[in-house]
Amino acid sequence: MNEAGTEGVLLDQATLRGRLDDAPPWLREHYRTFRESMLGERDGSPFPCYFGIEVEREGDMLYAACESTTDPAALLRLRDVLLEYLDTYDDHADRAPLAVFFKPPAGDRGEAHYHERLWHVLEFLHVHDPEPWPDDIPTDPDTPRWEFCFGGEALFPTSRAPFYDDRKSRYSPVGLEITFQPRAVFEGITADTEAGERAREAIRDRMGDYDGVCPHADLGDWGTEGDREWKQYLFRVDDDASPDACPLSPTRDHPKAPEPLLEPGAWRRFADEGDGASGADADAPVTSGLGDD
Repeated sequence: MNEAGTEGVLLDQATLRGRLDDAPPWLREHYRTFRESMLGERDGSPFPCYFGIEVEREGDMLYAACESTTDPAALLRLRDVLLEYLDTYDDHADRAPLAVFFKPPAGDRGEAHYHERLWHVLEFLHVHDPEPWPDDIPTDPDTPRWEFCFGGEALFPTSRAPFYDDRKSRYSPVGLEITFQPRAVFEGITADTEAGERAREAIRDRMGDYDGVCPHADLGDWGTEGDREWKQYLFRVDDDASPDACPLSPTRDHPKAPEPLLEPGAWRRFADEGDGASGADADAPVTSGLGDD
């Protein structure tokens, strides 16, 4: 953790803040607006998730910056960071989510762009996961106990993006932002526990105050019949601009990518060989169909 640089490395709060002067402007602005939303207020109301407030205030959050939502080298670096995070978060703090800031695209992009990019990132991670899908998590997203999995762990990736006008708790003015939280950190505060029920009621009340609108219709609880986890990763605003079924179709087939691309540091194949080299060709099935950021 805390290797040199700011992009494609796992950073604790002190290290990130100490390197911001040398960071790209988009990353400085990403973190500034992220911290202000966590610790500030909107119309006198604090950010709805008091767990998020606490980890940012106490310095327990971990961070990563990704230069692209489509470039295979950048996404392989993110894959390595996420694996490192899963190996270290439990020793870092009792609750230590990973906030990933993505370099924004050129020009104004609408809601459809961010749904597409989010699911492309998650698909890339799934295909380039060195670990198989956990046996205890179903692969069908249209089930109440489905959840995105990576590195052998179930994760809850919540996203924020620039297209939200009213739902400011999900608003990121710079670009796409994904916060990964392992399912394990919710132990003791799941929906079927008294503490979890109290926490959810408090967060939903605060969400209504902060956003000025009712909590989103897709907001639900993992494992509850009728709720679907994937819909909560990036709340829809416009039905025509958002997917009506989960764009990810995970499988237990493993591995899904060539062995060299599953190794740590595989991103260097692209840096060394450039576009059109064998490494890029091997990755074509999961990177085609999207323009560069």
